[in-house]
Order: sequence, then structure tokens, then C-alpha cells
Amino acid sequence: MFIKQISVFLENHPGALREMTELLGKGGVDLLALSVADTQNFGIIRIIVESAQIDPAVQLLRDNGYIAKVNHVICAEVPDRPLGLSELLAMIEKANLSVEYMYSFQRASSQGEAALILRLNNGDKAAKLFQMNNVKTLSQEQVDAL
Repeated sequence: MFIKQISVFLENHPGALREMTELLGKGGVDLLALSVADTQNFGIIRIIVESAQIDPAVQLLRDNGYIAKVNHVICAEVPDRPLGLSELLAMIEKANLSVEYMYSFQRASSQGEAALILRLNNGDKAAKLFQMNNVKTLSQEQVDAL
């Protein structure tokens, strides 16, 4: 139900994101999804990579002075049509859950569906909610296969 995401704290200066992605690319790490959230002084970069690349990517980042950690998120599919996302968010709201952050997954998981990476305030409750309401979620193995 959950997949692993790497979060990286990045100084907010010109070229910082390029430098980090170049480091990962030269290290053979393929980014499947990426999100950038910034403040005045730093950014939080969230990335999804294949499971075999998670530990090497984190080690590469740490060896080069980055603060990086792995956490768990949900990759859920919603119908790729108007109101598809809104319906999922209504379900989350009705269950008294909140979205801490969300971003789209750049590789299509199946035809007619959009894949989203979600971090909710209670991941276990969200996982049960999605299962009870037949919201398709992707496992780490399914993400690796995309």
C-alpha cells in the first residue's frame, strides 16, 4: 500500500536543484516523480525512484552533504477526468483526514487513470479508507514496473 519517497533539504539558491539532479543522474538514479516546495531559505525536494535505487540515491546524497531521508507515502489512482481528484479529496475530507501534500506521478500507471503521490495526516487510516472505497493504490513493486 505504501511506497518509499526520498525527501531532500536543499538550500534555496540558483543552480541548487540542477546540481542535485545532476548528481543523482550521474550516479545512475532515474527520477520517476519529483516535487519542489520552497521557503525563503531552503526547499524540500521529494522524489520517487525505483526501489533498487532508493538506498544508493540516499547514500549518494548524504555523501555529498545533502540531508536526505526516506518516508512512506501512498500512490493512488484517480479517474483522469473532471472531478476525479475532487471526489477523492471529498472522501478524504469526509473521513476527517487531511492532505499534508500531494503531487502527480509523471508516468501513467494505466489508461484513463491519473496517479498521485499523497501524504496524509494519518497514513494507516487513509490506506484503510482507500481499500474500503476501492481506490486503487500502487505498491512499490507496481511503481517499479512503470
